[in-house]
Amino acid sequence: MRLVKSSMSTYDLIPDIHGQTDKLTSILKTLGYFQKNGSWRNSDTDRKCVFLGDYIDRGAGNESVLGIVRGMVEEGSAQAIMGNHELNAIHYHTMNPNTGVPLRAWSKTNNDQHASFLDEFPVGSKKAFEQISWMQTLPLFLELDDFRVVHACWNSESIEFLNENTNSGVLSGDQFVFAADSNSEFKNHVDITTKGLEVNLPSGATFSDIEGAKRSKIRVKWWNSLAKTWADLSMSVPDPSELPASPLPSSLIRMIYPLNSKPVFFGHYWLTGSPKLQAHNVLCLDYSAGYDGPLMAYTFQAGSKALYLQHLSSTASGIKL
Repeated sequence: MRLVKSSMSTYDLIPDIHGQTDKLTSILKTLGYFQKNGSWRNSDTDRKCVFLGDYIDRGAGNESVLGIVRGMVEEGSAQAIMGNHELNAIHYHTMNPNTGVPLRAWSKTNNDQHASFLDEFPVGSKKAFEQISWMQTLPLFLELDDFRVVHACWNSESIEFLNENTNSGVLSGDQFVFAADSNSEFKNHVDITTKGLEVNLPSGATFSDIEGAKRSKIRVKWWNSLAKTWADLSMSVPDPSELPASPLPSSLIRMIYPLNSKPVFFGHYWLTGSPKLQAHNVLCLDYSAGYDGPLMAYTFQAGSKALYLQHLSSTASGIKL
């Protein structure tokens, strides 16, 4: 794996912005960034941002958010990775070379999810082409000297596969096509990395979701290294007592992020309530800024081995710790 080395000593990690320009500029100002020559930067030259994906959809400021993030990346004051919304956008605006249909269907559900981006970047427009082309240059993950970043899940098997088969996590044009093909191994690993890990329950086991539908697959808290049961490891299960009491299989335990690994930062999960560490080396920063939640940021000092909430800032008053 190519290790990203940098002389930078301080990193401000910012998660899912979702077109919320005011929240983004507010958190940048809180962190000491300012505009100069059309780009945001910090007076401390040893400080930069790391953006965790999902820059678009939901809010009405897709163009301005992309302008800020892209400008900072191009000026060297930030690094950025891809989120599932950028992946979805690439697939929505790209035709399958074999069938001529979009890699992501133009269904009502997909149209509604992508509506605010389409309002600013209509399909087929030069503006859309330019932004989609830039999104294609974003890596799916970053491995830095002291920490890791990913949008949804740092799964060692998926990261290893992507590292071996891509340009340090950046997909080629053909690989984006593979990532939309349900029969491709690429899709499985790209989906885990950008959308999270889901696994099947033991044969015959099910639970009822929030709408009462029976499901046999759970969304995994891949960061919970203390998990002993299916209930400990599951997300979005209304009644965990429905889950099997059988021990977790060793194959699943091996997927859990180790406590002795580098700190890892991610977004994606639309958390609410008081911010908390998922583990001493794991932190989700997404607190639903795409809707009415605050935009969070974590300031990481090079050389740190553990994470502390006092390094967390937010656009919401009273949450800066």
